[in-house]
Amino acid sequence: MKSLYSKFIVTTLVIMLVSSVIGFLFANAYYQNSLKPENDAKNMEIATSIAEFAEDQSDLDEYLSHTAATGYQLFLVSQEERRYYGGAFKEKNVSQQAIEAVLDGEPYHGMEAFPKKTFVTGFFANELKNSVGVPLTYDGKQYALFLRPDIKLLFNEIHLLLGWMVLVIFILSLLAELIWSAMLIRPIRKLSHATNKVREESFDVHLDIHRRDEIGQLAQNFKEMIARLGKLDTLRKSFVSNVSHDIQTPLLTIQGYSRLLENNALSEEDRKAYLRVIQEESERMSILSKQLLTLSSLESKEKDYVRNSFDLSAQLKSLLHRYYWLMDEKNLSLTYSVDEVTYEGNSELLYTVWENLLTNAIKYNEPGGSIEVTLEKGADATHIAFTDTGIGLASNEKDQIFDRFYRADLARTRTNQGTGLGLSIVKEIIELHHGDIIVDSQLGKGTTFTVTLPHL
Repeated sequence: MKSLYSKFIVTTLVIMLVSSVIGFLFANAYYQNSLKPENDAKNMEIATSIAEFAEDQSDLDEYLSHTAATGYQLFLVSQEERRYYGGAFKEKNVSQQAIEAVLDGEPYHGMEAFPKKTFVTGFFANELKNSVGVPLTYDGKQYALFLRPDIKLLFNEIHLLLGWMVLVIFILSLLAELIWSAMLIRPIRKLSHATNKVREESFDVHLDIHRRDEIGQLAQNFKEMIARLGKLDTLRKSFVSNVSHDIQTPLLTIQGYSRLLENNALSEEDRKAYLRVIQEESERMSILSKQLLTLSSLESKEKDYVRNSFDLSAQLKSLLHRYYWLMDEKNLSLTYSVDEVTYEGNSELLYTVWENLLTNAIKYNEPGGSIEVTLEKGADATHIAFTDTGIGLASNEKDQIFDRFYRADLARTRTNQGTGLGLSIVKEIIELHHGDIIVDSQLGKGTTFTVTLPHL
């Protein structure tokens, strides 16, 4: 498997190569369509001037030799002879037909007519046909003079300079690319190492990445994700431990009392007491499994859960009437103030909320205490409050009561059986309705749960 670093380098080299080819093709197209006609016309003017001055020279060979030395390749031809001046042509490929035409007085535009080739720029093609030709008359004799610039003579030093410059630029660019890509890949490698640790369920990961770009943002998001995963992993382990404990305890109780029931010498009263314990523990397990299923269904619910318009005030009154006997049995007084409210939400889930809050108020209240329930309809939201005069909560417990399986101080609540899931379910349901729940409690004085449900 190729590393990201090697892929980055190979991709960069390919981009440089492709860019060079595209740049060359663009330059060649620009030369063929724009510069080539101008180059042909410019050299035609030079060749014409040379031919005109040649007529007044005493020695044609010396004149053309000096002219060629200034940076030109010349070919002088007549019916009887052919002469070359300056640098040699790589290919002497001008046609006899072109020579005859120039001898007859017609100019030769070989540069402009030079064929277009994709990977050959005509400017550098050292061919005789890539020249201009003009007629020349000397001592009454007709000649054809062909001319092209001596690129090697004119640009030899520039070619060398450009070659070294391109080589140095390429090497420096490649080195800079290697260093930059290594700096870019380093934090990604750190992230990869961190993900491997997370895969092994090690959430104690320290990422030393401080950047202000997308990688820095990715690292920050990764840190936050790891923190959340670590917390979730802790909750998961605690959840499994608590569920195992809450299932194992009633099972052991049921098993123990079942074995006691096998004793034929038991009195009828003891037998009924043992059966009552078994029934209570069975009911406790049933409640636990029901609440676990409720939590699971809440976590999987989508935003478009079933909503219906229902009479919230009637729902609360019905709940209070249902549990009135239990409050009376525990010698608790009940007061309530309920506005007429029709709310649009999931009535079954919200009933679970009110039932949990009311049963908690009953369970953790003191004999002779009181419970107050209020329902107020505001402009933007509905507020429901459950207030009791029970055992209350310590300040450090308020932030934990909505955690799963958390129970208040067992020394104060050991007589009250519970699963520690009720308030977790309450919070999930309230958040599902985009609402909020807050708790106000004082140790030994009582607790108030206030639910706010926005009007959607």
